[in-house]
Amino acid sequence: MHILTADYALYLTLFLPLGGMALIGALAPWPNARDIVHVGTAVLTFALVLFLLRALLAGEAPTLFLFEVMPGLPLTFAIEPLGMVFALLASGLWIVIAIYAIGYMRGNGEAHQTRFAMFFTLAIAAALGIAFSSNLFTLFIFYELLTLSTYPLVAHKGTPEARNGARTYLTILLSTSIGFFLIAIIWTWTAAGTLTFEPGGILEGHVDPALAPVLLALFAFGIGKAALMPFHRWLPAAMVAPAPVSALLHAVAVVKGGVFTLLKVGVYIFGTGYLSTTGASVWLAWVAAFTLIVSAIIAMTKDDLKARLAYSTISQLAYVTLGLALANQMGIIGGAMQMVMHAMAKITLFMCAGAIYVSAHKTRVCELDGLGRQMPFTFAAFLIASISIIGLPPLGGAWSKWFLLLAAADAHQTAMIAVLCIGSLLSIGYLMPVAGRALFLPSRDPDAPQGIHEAPLLCVVPLCVTALGCLLLFAFGNDIYAFLLHIPMLPPEAAP
Repeated sequence: MHILTADYALYLTLFLPLGGMALIGALAPWPNARDIVHVGTAVLTFALVLFLLRALLAGEAPTLFLFEVMPGLPLTFAIEPLGMVFALLASGLWIVIAIYAIGYMRGNGEAHQTRFAMFFTLAIAAALGIAFSSNLFTLFIFYELLTLSTYPLVAHKGTPEARNGARTYLTILLSTSIGFFLIAIIWTWTAAGTLTFEPGGILEGHVDPALAPVLLALFAFGIGKAALMPFHRWLPAAMVAPAPVSALLHAVAVVKGGVFTLLKVGVYIFGTGYLSTTGASVWLAWVAAFTLIVSAIIAMTKDDLKARLAYSTISQLAYVTLGLALANQMGIIGGAMQMVMHAMAKITLFMCAGAIYVSAHKTRVCELDGLGRQMPFTFAAFLIASISIIGLPPLGGAWSKWFLLLAAADAHQTAMIAVLCIGSLLSIGYLMPVAGRALFLPSRDPDAPQGIHEAPLLCVVPLCVTALGCLLLFAFGNDIYAFLLHIPMLPPEAAP
C-alpha cells in the first residue's frame, strides 16, 4: 500500500487544482456534476494542505524541484510557516466561496458558469504556487499567473463597464510587476547571486545600505497586489465583477497574495535585521500609514457598498505593510495575523454584499434602511465581520491590531501607534452605518415584503460559517501566535 509522503503531497497540492480545472471544463453540459467537482477539488486540496501542515509541525521540510529554466533559476517549492499560513487561507476559504458561488451564480442567473469555475480554480492553483515558492523566480511566475487567471473573472459579465474595469485591473498589475517587481528581482539576483528565500535574508553585505530603500521601493510598488497608494486603482476598478470574484480578490487569493509576497520579501530577502539596522523601511511605514488613513476616509464617502468595501480592503492591507515596515518580529507576526483575520472578515462582508444583491437587488448603502428585518442572518454576519475588521474583542481582528500596536511600541514609533488607532476609529465610520441602517432604521420602501427573505441557502450558510470563523479566530489567537513564532527571522547560524 502506498503511503502518502509529504513531498508527494506537495506535488499533489500544486497540481490537483489543475486536474480539477480540466474536469470542470469537461463537465460543462452537466452543471450539478461540474459544481460537485469544483467543491470536491477544493476539499481535497485543503486536506492535502492540512497533511502538509502536520508534516511541518512534525519537523519535516517537504520540497519539490520541477525543472531549471536556466542555471540558477529553478522552479522549486518548499514548506515554511509563513507560506503555510497563506496556503491554509487560500485552500480553506476556497471551499466556502466555491459553495457560495453555486448559490450566487445560479440565484443571480449568471452566464458562463463553467468558465468562471475553471478560472477560479486556476487562480487558487496560482495562489498555492505563490505560497510554496522557495525562490523569487518561482514566486514571480505564479504571481503573474494569478494576475492573468483572474482577469477573465473580473471581466466575467462582459459589459463595457466590466471590460473597462478588467482592463484597468490588468494594466496596473502587469505594469507594476514588469516595471518594478521584475527589475527588483534582477537587481537582487545580480547583487546576491541567488534568489532563494533564506532565513535572515540574502542582501546583507551585497547591497549598499544607502540603496536598500530604493530596492525596497521597487519591491513594494512592484507588488501591486498589495494596493499601496498610488498603485491601488485596480482594486476599486475590479468591483464590477460578481461577488464571488470580489471575495476571491479581497480575501482568498489576490490581495492576500500581494501582502504575503511583501512579507516574504521582507523576511527572506531583506531580513528584518537588515531592514532595522539600515532604516530602509522607515519611508515604507509612512506610505503605509498614508494609504491606511486616506483610503479609510475615501471609504466613508462611498455609497456603493462594494466600493466602500474595496477601499476598506486597501486600508486594511496597509496594516500588513506597516507591520513589515516596523522591521521587528512582532510586526511580522502582527502582519501575518492581519492577513488571516482580514481574510475571514472580508470574505464575510463581500458574501453579504452578494447575498443582498441576489435577494433585494440593492447595491447602495442608502438603500439598506430596514433591510435587516428581511435578511437578519446576512446582516448579523455583516455586523460580526465589521467588528472584527475594527479590531474589537471577542473577534479575531482584535489580535492582529493588538500585535501591530505592540510592534509599533517595540519600534518606538509613537506616530504609528496613533495611525493604528485612528485607522480603527475610521473603520467604525465606514462599516457600522451599513449594519446600523439595516438593523435599526425603518424601511423606506413601502412595498418591502414582510418576514424573512434571505438569499438562497447556499449563499447564506457560507457567510454564517465565516462569521463564526471570526469568533473562532479570537478563541484560537494564542495558537496562531505560537505557530507564527516559528517564522525564522535569523539565519540558521545566528539562531539560538
